[in-house]
Amino acid sequence: MTEIEQLLTKVAEKARNTRPWGWTSLPEPVDAATLARAEAALGFGLPPLLADLYLRIGDGGFGPEYGLLPLLDSPPAGEPAAVTQYLANRESARKDPDWPWPEGVLPISHWGCAMYACVDCHSPQATVLLFEPNADDADQAWYVDAPSLTDWLRAWIDGRGWYEQMNDELVVTPWADFRIRTEAARAS
Repeated sequence: MTEIEQLLTKVAEKARNTRPWGWTSLPEPVDAATLARAEAALGFGLPPLLADLYLRIGDGGFGPEYGLLPLLDSPPAGEPAAVTQYLANRESARKDPDWPWPEGVLPISHWGCAMYACVDCHSPQATVLLFEPNADDADQAWYVDAPSLTDWLRAWIDGRGWYEQMNDELVVTPWADFRIRTEAARAS
């Protein structure tokens, strides 16, 4: 069994045994056609591990805090789906160039207070970013939550994510690529 297969097994086990706030049951996984529709709407593919989470474990409803967002279809009276949220953020960024939303950065989990965990679908390791819009400007709203989706999931499984250990000594690293990834949006 590969390291990723082992990780998926652990995620699936924890997903079956815990419910994030607001979720009463684990949704069924999406099918390949739904994944293809989501990727077509986004205009880019999901990193393989993220796709496997949706295809093999469930359409959201597991993970840290409020859990992963559904991929394409929102549950009744629930949080917008990841694709819907991404497209809305990109549209909002076109209207307010001072707050650009980087292309390929998919919100996957809502932390509350308008904060999101997002996966950089254009980075080879699927970096997980923290979007914290309560900052004074967009340049100070993006942080590296975990260097990879793999690391982010392991932290959740092991109970060692920053959200588990809320402390005053937490140091988050600003996302250095924010300016580079949004210059085109700011120029247009």
